[in-house]
Amino acid sequence: MKKFKENITGVATVLLLALNTLFWASFLFPIAVLKIIPIRIWRTLINKSLDTIACCWIYCNNAGLKMTRSITWDVSGIENLSKKSWYIVIANHQSWTDIVVLQKILTGKIPFLKFFLKKELIWVPVLGLAWWALDFPFMRRYSQSFLLKHPHLKGKDIEVTKKACQKFKYIPVSIMNFVEGTRFTPEKHANQESPYKNLLKPKSGGIGFVFSTMGNMITSILDVTIVYPQRRMSFWDFLCGRVNIIKVHIEEIPVTDDFVGDYVDDPVFKNKFQQWLNDLWYEKDIRINMMKGKTLPLSVKSYAEDEAIIIN
Repeated sequence: MKKFKENITGVATVLLLALNTLFWASFLFPIAVLKIIPIRIWRTLINKSLDTIACCWIYCNNAGLKMTRSITWDVSGIENLSKKSWYIVIANHQSWTDIVVLQKILTGKIPFLKFFLKKELIWVPVLGLAWWALDFPFMRRYSQSFLLKHPHLKGKDIEVTKKACQKFKYIPVSIMNFVEGTRFTPEKHANQESPYKNLLKPKSGGIGFVFSTMGNMITSILDVTIVYPQRRMSFWDFLCGRVNIIKVHIEEIPVTDDFVGDYVDDPVFKNKFQQWLNDLWYEKDIRINMMKGKTLPLSVKSYAEDEAIIIN
């Protein structure tokens, strides 16, 4: 009976989210059409209006979720954030719930979050067009084997990233990237032979390209750690109200000159940037253990020395 009631809650939550999405999309799409006028000031004004509509959508989503479940939030590190700054937001990734969590705790405190999305997601009904209207960067990454067969496409993904980031120069923005590239599962963790206890190997390409394009504009990096202490939860578990405790820690990292460089053509800068992300991920791994109430394995330095990692 309990599981039946939880599933009913999940269905009701999906319906609420769908209705809310359709409602705000009816405002979003007509205004998005106005971006066809090629005047920068005009497009900036329209983009601000679109971001405001998207924030209203999130506020209503949050209200609906609050009505259908009871969650204890343990959040730290949001005190000094600003809506007038440019941020890169990175986080560990476990399920679609992570996106809801990030929107819940960061909307209204920093500029509207723009996610890197796989190109195929543009075909998602309603949401795909909404993401396009909101200038979410749609990415298509090519494997080395694919590029060997189609060498004319080499560097195309970089050009697309740079073009997408150009749109973010005129109003403050928060660019979100799950640097693990995919959701954590025990199977993926084992297949990667990841040296981390709670994480997959991080990939620095996405945020490296952003810094190459607009590094001088980025104010800070927000390193977000998300933990669900009860057990590993799916998005459906979250919708059904089975997630009762969520812990989030945010570490703000100021952007110094060390972060600004040519990730594409400067191998020294690229290696340095990858090593920084490597070290950050070791610290995050230890922090996750702490947030779960587990004993620290070793100091950050000795932990890093005991394990070796290669970042792609």
